[in-house]
Formats: sequence, structure tokens, C-alpha cells
Amino acid sequence: MTTWFARAAVAAVWLYEGLWCKVLGGDGDQQAIVAAVPLLPPALAAAALTGIGLAEVAVAAWVLTGRRARAAAVTQTVLLVAFNAGGLLFAGDRIADAGRMLTANAALLALVWLLATPRTQSAPSAQSAPRTPGTPPTPSTPRHAHG
Repeated sequence: MTTWFARAAVAAVWLYEGLWCKVLGGDGDQQAIVAAVPLLPPALAAAALTGIGLAEVAVAAWVLTGRRARAAAVTQTVLLVAFNAGGLLFAGDRIADAGRMLTANAALLALVWLLATPRTQSAPSAQSAPRTPGTPPTPSTPRHAHG
């Protein structure tokens, strides 16, 4: 259940950024940032922004599935690094608080990578389990010089 909530939180960020900020135009600065990319014709800035937004919505859906979590984490990392670097490089003056943006995205990536890390249920270690008197020690049980 906790993993599902974590996936939902990550997906919500991608959905908000993609659908609201880019596809529906909820954040006007997003188009100005994309329009500042060199070699992108101004007439294509809106289409590029919509395409990026739709890709972010697809990432949100992917995260919710929980499938190929490691590949999803790599993809999200590459996207966030590229988006942050591009925004700062080409339109840094349009980003109100770059430090806040970078900090929030670092926290997001920490959660992304926690979701990508396989969880294993470990059995109690042999060291924590009491040994029956008279049985030889197992390789994981320390041998004592005086026993």
C-alpha cells in the first residue's frame, strides 16, 4: 500500500507538470521557456510544449503501473536533468527560483529511485536466532575460542 501511495505521488507531479502546466497552458512561463530553446522555430514552440506535456502524462501513467521501475527511474532522471539543464541554460531568467526547482526535483528523484530499488523480505539472520546446545555452529554463527 505504501508503494502505491509513493507511485501516486510521483505520478501526480508528472501529471500536474504535463497536463496542467503544458498541455492545458496552466503555467505561461512554460511556453516562454520552450520558446527560448535555440534552433526551435517560434511557430513550433506551442506544439513542442504540448508534445513534452503529453510525454510527461505518459510517464505518470507508466509510474502508476509499477512496471519496469528501474527503466522508469532512468527515464525520469534523464528527463528531469534535461529539462532542468535546458531551462536554466536557455531561459534561466524565466525561472523564478532555480534553487527551489532543483531541490524539489532532487527530492522527487530520491523517491523515484526508492521505488526502483527492489525490496526483499529478509529472513531472520542465523546470528539472531538462538543455537540449540550441542549443534555445530553454522558458517554465519561466530565461533568462540572458549566454548
